[in-house]
Amino acid sequence: MASPMKIVVVGGVAAGPKAAARARRCDPTAEITLFEQGEFVSYAGCGLPFFISGAIPDIKELLATPVGVVRDAGFFKNVKGFDLRTGKRVTAIERGKKQVQVTDVKTGEVETAPYDRLVLATGARPVRPPIEGIDLGNIFPLQTPKHALEIREAIERDKVKKAVLIGAGWIGLEVTEALVHRGIEVTLVEALDFVAPNLLDFEIAALLSRHLTEKGVAVRTQERAARFIGNSEGKVKKVVTDKGEYDADLVLIAIGVRPNVDLAREAGLELGQTGAIKVDDYLRTSDPDIYAGGDCIESKHLLTGKPAFVSSGQLANIHGRIIGTNLTGGQETFKGFVGTSIAKVFDFSVGAAGLKESVARDLGFDVETALVPGPDHAHYYPQSGVVGLKMVADRKTRRLLGVQVVGPGDGSKRIDVAATAITLGATLDTMSQLNLAYSPPFSSALDNLLVAANVMLNKLEGRAPSVTPMAVQEMTEQGQDFMLLDVRTPQEFNEIRLKNPNTFFMPLGRLREKAPEFPKDKTIIPFCKLSLRGYEAVKILEGLGFKDVKFMDGGVVQWPYELEKPQ
Repeated sequence: MASPMKIVVVGGVAAGPKAAARARRCDPTAEITLFEQGEFVSYAGCGLPFFISGAIPDIKELLATPVGVVRDAGFFKNVKGFDLRTGKRVTAIERGKKQVQVTDVKTGEVETAPYDRLVLATGARPVRPPIEGIDLGNIFPLQTPKHALEIREAIERDKVKKAVLIGAGWIGLEVTEALVHRGIEVTLVEALDFVAPNLLDFEIAALLSRHLTEKGVAVRTQERAARFIGNSEGKVKKVVTDKGEYDADLVLIAIGVRPNVDLAREAGLELGQTGAIKVDDYLRTSDPDIYAGGDCIESKHLLTGKPAFVSSGQLANIHGRIIGTNLTGGQETFKGFVGTSIAKVFDFSVGAAGLKESVARDLGFDVETALVPGPDHAHYYPQSGVVGLKMVADRKTRRLLGVQVVGPGDGSKRIDVAATAITLGATLDTMSQLNLAYSPPFSSALDNLLVAANVMLNKLEGRAPSVTPMAVQEMTEQGQDFMLLDVRTPQEFNEIRLKNPNTFFMPLGRLREKAPEFPKDKTIIPFCKLSLRGYEAVKILEGLGFKDVKFMDGGVVQWPYELEKPQ
């Protein structure tokens, strides 16, 4: 009788435990050991900002199953059927002997563990920039429960009143909300041009920045942290940037992560062009007996076909399951990812799937875009919320390339549908006819995604000449003579307006009567709240013989510049 397969897993957060649990289900006889250098395993890292805010009162809730059982060594042994050993750091892989060296974190004692198959799920490390004063107290990353516990302890112990967050990605944005909810004054510092720059295009990010400002957050973009100044107790008291300085009782560094590949590199495993571990479609490394998954590997982007590094708890779980299957004789492949993510930032949901416009253009796609805001369910049903939406597609193939959402309405449904469509290679023609669930409490008869696809098709077929808000702003700054035609109702006009000198107000219902008085040699750009009426105004004016008419994408809802509220 053959001896049981020995499987060793390195890393106990997401991909590692998933791989071990799946391997056990596929092979009841395998000897499976998981080594984790930290104290916490299989925790919900994405819930850490909500623990900081107090929405989740006990850290154990992030370490437990849905029925409240804490995932500890006993749980994994008794329920999942493998040996979990915490406080054990794997320090070397001896590929020739097919064993790993393991060091006890507390005692320094070293042991070896043999394997037939090895899994690397070593994750990623927070980027720690070489800034003067970064070792001062109350300067934190946020990746583990230990970090979250330390941050909450500092807030309560030192009665934190002001915080500076370096980096405006999802973590920085979610922690911003968490701290504001605790009554802390927050300054958000981002080195690039706008918030969430790796995930969003400007038009979407600008609306998010406006919302942050309305919530009292000081948003500082195109600004870099240069130095931290401490107090007499060795704790941070001030952040100095290249443009100013800010008082701070607490600082969060959230400028990204890098794959933790030290173990793999020292073992001679091949790294990819991103610096992460290179794996094949079966998630095998350059050593066929060693698999890797989660935040330490590079994965294929389905739209580009190129390897990319992305940190994602969801992908780590997908990787882990595939690895567990293949460790035990399966032949499952990882198809790739489309870069789907979403966050709650105060009252807004903000998310993206696929490619940003700027990235799609850089990759050589023939890009068309549309800004199409709309209600998340029937406008007449109570508590409808607007979802600002941007759609990106390729003109030549008509393939959907990306969708971004922002606003108080439910953006998650739209992002999930978009991610599915992008993964399956859907075209705009397919998108426009998706048979989605409809009932007034959940959606409009034509969901906003379908409306956006129809707008895109109209653009591609020359039926909907349009101009972006950025183009309108550029025309204004250049002093061009054009009419920015507001076709909303008088009530809407009196509530909020674009702050633009070229604006001319004319309700849509009076346009046919008054349009003959308009100059026909001037560019006319109609708009409304969502730009549906703006499009209708284009058709009216075209019918009256106007030649240079284009509606403004996104209307007032997705105007990313300053608005004014008449007194």
